[in-house]
Amino acid sequence: MDSHHPGPTAGAAAWANAFLDLLAREAPTVEFDRPVLEARTAGAPPAVLDAIERARGVALGVRALLERRRRREAELSALIDTISDLATLHDLDAVLEAIVRRARKLLGTDVTYMTLRDSERGDTYMRVTDGSVSAQFQQLRLPMGAGLGGLVAQTATPYVTATYPGDGRFRHTTEIDAAVAEEGIVAILGVPLRLGSRIVGVLFAANRSARPFSRDEITLLGSLAAHAAVAIDNARLLAETRAALAELSTANRLISEHSASVERAAEAHDRMAGLVLHGGDVSDLAASVAELLAGALSVLDADGRCLASVGTVGPPDALADAAASARALGRTVQRGELWATVGGAGGQALCSLVLRPTGELAEADLRILERAAVVTALLLLSRRSLAEAESRVRGELLDDLVSRPIEDLEMVRERARRFGVDLDEVHAVLVLRGPAELRQRITAWAAGQAAHRGGLAAYRDGVGVLLVPGSQPGELARQLAREVRAAVGVPVTVGAAGPVHAPDEVADAFAEAERCAGALVALGRAGEGASGADLGFVGLLLGSGDRDIEGYVRAALGPVLDYDARHGTVLRQTLEAYFGVGASPARAAEVLHVHVNTVTQRLGRLANLLGADWQRPERALDLQLALRLYRLRDG
Repeated sequence: MDSHHPGPTAGAAAWANAFLDLLAREAPTVEFDRPVLEARTAGAPPAVLDAIERARGVALGVRALLERRRRREAELSALIDTISDLATLHDLDAVLEAIVRRARKLLGTDVTYMTLRDSERGDTYMRVTDGSVSAQFQQLRLPMGAGLGGLVAQTATPYVTATYPGDGRFRHTTEIDAAVAEEGIVAILGVPLRLGSRIVGVLFAANRSARPFSRDEITLLGSLAAHAAVAIDNARLLAETRAALAELSTANRLISEHSASVERAAEAHDRMAGLVLHGGDVSDLAASVAELLAGALSVLDADGRCLASVGTVGPPDALADAAASARALGRTVQRGELWATVGGAGGQALCSLVLRPTGELAEADLRILERAAVVTALLLLSRRSLAEAESRVRGELLDDLVSRPIEDLEMVRERARRFGVDLDEVHAVLVLRGPAELRQRITAWAAGQAAHRGGLAAYRDGVGVLLVPGSQPGELARQLAREVRAAVGVPVTVGAAGPVHAPDEVADAFAEAERCAGALVALGRAGEGASGADLGFVGLLLGSGDRDIEGYVRAALGPVLDYDARHGTVLRQTLEAYFGVGASPARAAEVLHVHVNTVTQRLGRLANLLGADWQRPERALDLQLALRLYRLRDG
């Protein structure tokens, strides 16, 4: 017997120490059987053997937990590295290769690869592979709907198969099956590369032997696919920026051959390009341009809001007038002492630069100002694209929470944690209902609030949706109603519900918040914010989706509503006016613009329909409540 291990009389505790040694040196699983075998060889009693077996089970459990944590740390590290690659993106091929390589390493598969969508040919083609040995496989194209990858690209849904060659769920083709067979692939997992509602490709992990793929592996590959989609979109924007800067550089080189002013323009261009490429923001760019042109400068966005300002440009009205003139004419204009130019992309104005020079501006100075507007627009467009990419992913998660039953709560929680959102904390759900023409501004404002407050935002069925931390939905709704009105310039109705404590409560809370917003509009309180608890009895009835409001209204007013429908009368409106003026026939006649005898006759008809006791307090209360709910529903 090994001198490091106790005899049978030493007890199970001494034997169990051997498992601690194995854990400490991260021994493989097979070595955890050795203490048990040695104890049996040494003749340990059954009680001791049972205790050792239990200790072995606990030790293996601890080892598995440590292994899962190490794997999780490796996954998070890979995602952080991927995000770092995106932040310093220079070569799209290098980033995509890194993503595919990390996917293969983390999932432990034989092959990983990525296909991108070809909009001209209507199929997908192999973009990058790792671990592949087949030239035919590396040049494969997948028609939409064919094979596992074609089906993922067509349906925008992850698919997995443990044995692809014999899986009848997929449409097999001779070309695809031959390439897969030459590569020797058996098991495949594919997830879509999504940019909003558009699918740009598919990321795959594959094995040359049969194997299942776990939920965590599907989630991990989906996260890598999301970052790959952002990389592709960012590369496109970066290429546009580089192309624009290259055009500016070429123009500067040509002009510099003829005049000293061109050298100054080239210096200005280099400074602006350097600022952009080294991560400078709009304020840095404005300061540089103001120094180059020796004047005061303001940068305005497309709505005329000031993004950055250096020095005193002039009165706000004069500044706004100069910027509006430049946007309207689409060129550089002079208004008094101010010069204004506009920068945009794709026919859309993104910013205006307004300069108040200290002296006369030369032609080269105007070119510098115009180049600065172009660079500023490209910088804003790039930053907006990055923000929209993250906002789209966050919005897709919130849309899933409010639009469909949650089948896998843990996967939803994991998706939220990747954005720093803990769905098990207390949250409020808010619905923002405003003019349809301001959808983009309301959505952008909601996305900003979600990012600032650590929540999620989406736009669904014509309304903005917010899920943010908070235990006082009504107070939060009132606050946000004030803030969004100040931001977009028009009243926006905010309905709230909650607090919610788990992901599967979000859908019901969304429905309640939507009903609350509708009730506010019907009550003539558009532009306000409130929760169901703030709406009195209306909130009590609207606050739960299982309330039979229609049944209540029919039970109280059914005979009246049916009579009006058959005969084209207005008994319901008469009843509403009668209660609204304190049960006075004369005053009801004034409201309805009819003779008091007409009201009396209608009241008699109402008594026949509703019964002689319809004016008793309890019946009158039921009728008034039903009338209010009918008007809310109709509104």
